[in-house]
Amino acid sequence: MPTDGDGPRRGLSCGMVGAQARGRFITLEGGEGAGKSIQARRLAKALAAAGLPVLHTREPGGSPGAEAIRGLLLDSGPWDPVAETMLYFAARREHMARTVAPALAAGIWVVSDRFADSTLAYQCFGLGVPRAVWDGLAGIALDGIRPDLTLVLDIGPEEGLARAAARGETNRYEALGEDFHARVRDGFRAIAAAEPDRCVVVDATDSPEGVAASILAAVRTRLRSPP
Repeated sequence: MPTDGDGPRRGLSCGMVGAQARGRFITLEGGEGAGKSIQARRLAKALAAAGLPVLHTREPGGSPGAEAIRGLLLDSGPWDPVAETMLYFAARREHMARTVAPALAAGIWVVSDRFADSTLAYQCFGLGVPRAVWDGLAGIALDGIRPDLTLVLDIGPEEGLARAAARGETNRYEALGEDFHARVRDGFRAIAAAEPDRCVVVDATDSPEGVAASILAAVRTRLRSPP
């Protein structure tokens, strides 16, 4: 379930919801072991500390129905790649309808650990699902909502998988091998190159503090945020 830095009520209590018509939508993307979850939490806390109303969430998940689908996707399988893509977008639709869209409409800044770019990178670039499938499902599920800023945490597959293994918690994607994860990395880089107005590539091999500083610099520059 979604939290802020830490809990949505804290952000709402600052009295700033009415100060802006729409919140900002920030997503963190990247391969296994890139540090997205840690950096998403740090960013949400920095935004909250600056007095902004903030909601920290994740994909797949972020709402009760989407969390249920998360269990199917990460703990079951393998799935047919197109069916897998459809499940991700089913979870994403619930997340958008129940969590993200209402928060943005209320003036809350949303920080999401993964979003639709992950499905494009993993299922299309990684597993070979046709881009037309992703485009069609995105058109249905997202209602035209797109991130204001996407931070792509870039790390090589070998180092990323080693970091993931060191955590002691694995999912079935981590067992797919370096060739798959190289394609995923290429996918994220291609997405960032195609949409430079939305995406910023961050060197995830830096220290956690260095990555956090790069993220905050990008947020300040792109969204004129105070942290």
